[in-house]
Amino acid sequence: MQLATKAVWVIERNLNGDLTLSGIARSCQVSSFHLAHAFGAATGQPVMSYVRGRRLSEAARKLADDAPDILALALESGYASHEAFTRAFREQFGATPETVKRNHSTASLVLVSPLELPEGTPTKLDDPEIVKSDAMSVVGLAERHAFDAPYKIPAQWQRFMGVYGLIERKVAEIPVGVSCNLDDDGTFDYVCGVEVARGSEAPKGLQKIAIPAQTYAVFQHLTHIAGIGNTYLAIWNSWLTDHNRTMADGPSIERHKKTFDPRTGEGGVEIWIPLAE
Repeated sequence: MQLATKAVWVIERNLNGDLTLSGIARSCQVSSFHLAHAFGAATGQPVMSYVRGRRLSEAARKLADDAPDILALALESGYASHEAFTRAFREQFGATPETVKRNHSTASLVLVSPLELPEGTPTKLDDPEIVKSDAMSVVGLAERHAFDAPYKIPAQWQRFMGVYGLIERKVAEIPVGVSCNLDDDGTFDYVCGVEVARGSEAPKGLQKIAIPAQTYAVFQHLTHIAGIGNTYLAIWNSWLTDHNRTMADGPSIERHKKTFDPRTGEGGVEIWIPLAE
């Protein structure tokens, strides 16, 4: 069973309980970082965004059925006050709880239904190489992303290559992509960068990040870069759990192979997934 499918079951079973990213991950016996990536790859949305959408959708249905007390419904839905519930409800649906209650209808709302994830045929992965890597420093262009907008990353790479020549003391000329700093809403920093010597400075507008020594499972994505999401989906939702491996809460890395051609997207990429010891 896909990890994302397990997470949906946990969420639906405990929808009115105290659901957090870390709590759902513990129930699925994986790390928060692992679950966030697996769920995002499978569904295109953050875990807690789905939780909020589901809770507010169930609340909307109860309002349309004339729930007697909006505050009680707010507390049941995990909100500490009427005001917080109303604000979240309006952001989700563009309408207030009072309007839905008064109209006795959810017809104008886009409700979030329980996800039914097809198991499908997973991408076949060759066994990865297990590599112990020393600490490294990367300088690059960092931007915040969400799982529902991966299409923004290619444009970020284009912007980075425009300033690539400003970076000094490169250890290797081949760029790397680093995913890190995940939050409970499922957004993360993606850094288009290059490994540099220790002590190097980042030019204005770029950022330097330190990556600790780590053991990685190194997977090969050898087809067009546009299909890298399918490889990630197989890693997050199948390979790690099927092989009883736990992802460490640390940055994952994409390394362009020497044969990679940024003009065509062909040539292959290595995906470095940090493993817990």
